[in-house]
Amino acid sequence: MTKKQLIPEQINKKLEAAPIPDILNWVNEHFPTEKIGFSTGFGSSGGVVLDHLMQVNKNIPVFYIDTGVLFRETYALRDRIEKKYGVRFIRYRADLSWAEQEEKFGPRLWESNPDLCCHIRKVLPLREALSHYEVWITAIRRDQSPTRINTRVIEWEPRFKVIKVNPLAAWTGDMVWRYIRERNIPYNKLYDLGYGSIGCFNCTSALRAGESEREGRWRGLGKTECGLHFPTTDKWAHSLETQEVDR
Repeated sequence: MTKKQLIPEQINKKLEAAPIPDILNWVNEHFPTEKIGFSTGFGSSGGVVLDHLMQVNKNIPVFYIDTGVLFRETYALRDRIEKKYGVRFIRYRADLSWAEQEEKFGPRLWESNPDLCCHIRKVLPLREALSHYEVWITAIRRDQSPTRINTRVIEWEPRFKVIKVNPLAAWTGDMVWRYIRERNIPYNKLYDLGYGSIGCFNCTSALRAGESEREGRWRGLGKTECGLHFPTTDKWAHSLETQEVDR
């Protein structure tokens, strides 16, 4: 049986309304711990999944993509989480330094071609990270944006050839924050300053009145996804999924 065949329709139906521990236990029952990886961008939803993960299996590897331009508040949160849970994050980053990227593709690539910038600094490091795992646990939710509305609890990720597990798929933002307050989970202090989704400091801004959670990302560029979870807006960037950036 292939990894893809492990996720028949009845599994999704069974786990759709299941508590997060039940979803994570399904993963534990079918895969060795060292082949399961949880990725976090240190967002509010990630804090909820990590808290559950620490209750179910503390040994599952936890990793993050360090673009080199994360907010200082994000790095501070990483350190607080490490202290609270005793977790040691695995860091992945781009092969190109920011100086090398500028020399090769020009200055301020996040403005001239934001999809390419995200591909270099996020997608390629994620590909390297997931080459070590058979299961990728995420914290994405359907209500975060229209591009995530069809997210399933268990799905096959053909780009990285892993089973993708989204235990918060059916959760809402209100549910996330209720859990954070009840469990006193550490969170990024930028949320208190009006940020809704937090990524790189050169591409992230606080929300304006009436904006949805991810509208502070890549403001004015017509972009809502970095490409980790697809889709990106630039068709050319899509083709990079089957290529390597010429280094």
